[in-house]
Amino acid sequence: MTTKDFRPEKKISIFYPPQRVLMGPGPSDTHSRVLSAMARPTLGHLDPVFTDMMEELKSLMRYAFQTNNLLTFPVSGPGSVGMEMCFVNMIEPGDKVIVCRNGVFGGRMIENVTRHGGEAIIVDDKWGEPVDPQKVEDALKKNPGTKIVAFVHAETSTGVQSDAKTISEIAKRYNCLTIMDTVTSLGGTPIYIDGWGIDAVYSGSQKCLSCPPGLSPVSFSDRVVELVKNRKHKVQSWFMDINLLLGYWGSSRTYHHTAPTNALYGLHEALLMLYEEGLEHSWARHQRNHKALKAGLQTMGIEYVVAEPYRLPQLNAVHVPVGIDEKEVRRRLLADFNLEIGAGLGDFAGKIWRFGLMGTSSRVENVAFCLNALEVVLADLGMKVERGSAEVAAHQTYAQNPMLG
Repeated sequence: MTTKDFRPEKKISIFYPPQRVLMGPGPSDTHSRVLSAMARPTLGHLDPVFTDMMEELKSLMRYAFQTNNLLTFPVSGPGSVGMEMCFVNMIEPGDKVIVCRNGVFGGRMIENVTRHGGEAIIVDDKWGEPVDPQKVEDALKKNPGTKIVAFVHAETSTGVQSDAKTISEIAKRYNCLTIMDTVTSLGGTPIYIDGWGIDAVYSGSQKCLSCPPGLSPVSFSDRVVELVKNRKHKVQSWFMDINLLLGYWGSSRTYHHTAPTNALYGLHEALLMLYEEGLEHSWARHQRNHKALKAGLQTMGIEYVVAEPYRLPQLNAVHVPVGIDEKEVRRRLLADFNLEIGAGLGDFAGKIWRFGLMGTSSRVENVAFCLNALEVVLADLGMKVERGSAEVAAHQTYAQNPMLG
């Protein structure tokens, strides 16, 4: 055999992706500043200039998370790696962990608990509803010796937000640590890690931070650091062992792995943009665009899955109108308008759409574009809609809710 025998069967040329408008559950549109930052010259991962940037990156992450935790850094990998880092470090065989499940990603937490030898005590709530804090307390009363309470702050599969502050307060009354998923919420809705007393938190770069996928911001309290240092068993993952990563992301800069330098430039730029905008302004922008989208969808008779008090502004989950082929609508939006929206997952598969208004994608022009495109596609499929009414309703909402500052 020769090298020619292993050539690809089809001719391969330079890949040029189409220009999409990303309004699904993630990733969101990447800002041009972030893409430009990632194209800058590559540095060695132990270069002193790069390590200075790492310190800036950690401080920007602390701002985004609203924490003073020293152990705050980005994991090389998507949000799922950040999730696993929390569980693999904090769980030892036999540990009791209460996991709150009200969607797909609570279910993934359960998988992490059992795979690392823990006992998962499941607190279930209906999809589309927030975690019920009373159920959490009831579970803690029934299971003395529970070590951790784990929950999803913003459930991406349903568009619901749970009361993190109350859940954390309950956990602390029973001397439990907390693990919180903020993959969809970071940068889009208020998060106060220190104010709420959360012990371990993970997120993703690709949603409200509008950075390409592949990095997971994490933060750990001093309680977690002490817990990991005093484990009875070695952490099952070498790569995700906090004890080892402390050397790389701490002051000593001990070699651990080759960090994705250019990807980290991008995250640095994305977090800098969030800092320049200001958290409060970012949260308000997401809320304002959500209200406008909601007003437009209502003109088409499209209803939300989640009750208004618990609704995520950055992840709008809505019921598919009766008689409409939801898959065909998504196909047409992508093919005819280069517009991506999300389908339902799990219990909601084939029943809902998920409209993302995250980070750079959360813009006035995107709301108007999405509403107009949706009107066209639904009308073509035989649904009665009043063309133009959705955008008018959205702009009326914008007029009633001016952006200050």
